[in-house]
Amino acid sequence: MLVKKIKSTRFWIGTALLIALFLVPFIPSMQSYVSIPNQIVTLNNESPIEVPTMGTSINVDGNESVQAIDSSTFFPKDTGQSELTYKYAGIPIKKVDLSVLEDKKVIPGGQSVGIQLHTLGVLVVGHHLVNTKDGTVSPGEEADINVGDIIVKINGNNINDMKEVKPYVEKAGEKGNTLDVTLKRGKKEINTSLNPTKDKKVDEFKIGLYIRDSAAGIGTMTFFDPETKKYGALGHVISDMDTKKPIEIHEGTIVGSSVTSIERGNNGTPGEKQAKFSTKENKLGSITKNSPFGVFGELEKNIKNNKYDKPMSIALSHEVKEGPAKILTVINDEEVEEFDVKVVSSTPQKSPATKGMVIQITDPKLLEATGGIVQGMSGSPIIQDDKVIGAVTHVFVNDPTSGYGVHIEWMMQEAGLDIFKEEIAS
Repeated sequence: MLVKKIKSTRFWIGTALLIALFLVPFIPSMQSYVSIPNQIVTLNNESPIEVPTMGTSINVDGNESVQAIDSSTFFPKDTGQSELTYKYAGIPIKKVDLSVLEDKKVIPGGQSVGIQLHTLGVLVVGHHLVNTKDGTVSPGEEADINVGDIIVKINGNNINDMKEVKPYVEKAGEKGNTLDVTLKRGKKEINTSLNPTKDKKVDEFKIGLYIRDSAAGIGTMTFFDPETKKYGALGHVISDMDTKKPIEIHEGTIVGSSVTSIERGNNGTPGEKQAKFSTKENKLGSITKNSPFGVFGELEKNIKNNKYDKPMSIALSHEVKEGPAKILTVINDEEVEEFDVKVVSSTPQKSPATKGMVIQITDPKLLEATGGIVQGMSGSPIIQDDKVIGAVTHVFVNDPTSGYGVHIEWMMQEAGLDIFKEEIAS
């Protein structure tokens, strides 16, 4: 297809659009290439058309150039950026897939870590009755404060921890005033009035609420990026033990931990690692996010597992295969060990999702020590063919030898690590 040299700018704009919009989809012998930042389409090996970024040129058969009117990139909502669409003048031209950058590597973890979270505001975890001279009442329930609500303000002042609540309660109680309380309930913000009431047994003003401002536990480090020090651990969200709801964090700390003993898992009863750690000592880094894919933040220093301490490539979900693999985890003190597992199944995922793999523990030593997957093992990195493919997340209660794993790409995305490059969609 030959295009004659014509000086009219309008004619060239129209010609380029017509070729892109009508001829490209219907020519069987079309060959397509991607050149960043410009996308190049060749029709019958004759007429190259550039679909450039804003401000560069469209060239047809090497003839006169015109400026791009409008060219932009759009990521579809909730796709995990696994696909994007190029648009020219607001009209879709072509779709491309995203694949992992070949040189993007992380250092796998396996270390046992202590996790300390401070909630955003003060979390309501229960109600109780206050014994007054007129009988028992629950001011918190009367104020329609629910378990799982977060107290973020009292009398217009921010509340960050529990010790800040008591002075407001005492002052309001003594003066007979009402507290103006701002709650966070899911994504909504709610205002209510709370009346402190004196408990005659302890001679103190109470509000009839059990509250909490922090949570602690143990898990396993999954990976960290040696360049940015960004890390991912645990592989699943941390929920409050009473409300069963994800903890919204104000700040958090991750520290070194030592496994002291293990309670083996049996059918119907998950096992558990027993470990010790100090939130004031051996600090490894900060926690800035608690998401369905784990906890994330930045390390203050590099850490070692003495097994795989060099950067290792990752595998996307469609690259994971059924068969042998290994996990890194701690079952004694701080020693990271390597154990055999089997990937029973893996689901290729185009958007972020948990429970992407089913794995089974096959290593005799680990089965003898733990009975399979136990609490505290969450986050243990899974390695297959010298690539990090994911992390252990859940145990099957009726079969502790097996459980779920999450694909590594979603943990890295949550950590804020850019791992994708463009490839042409088939």
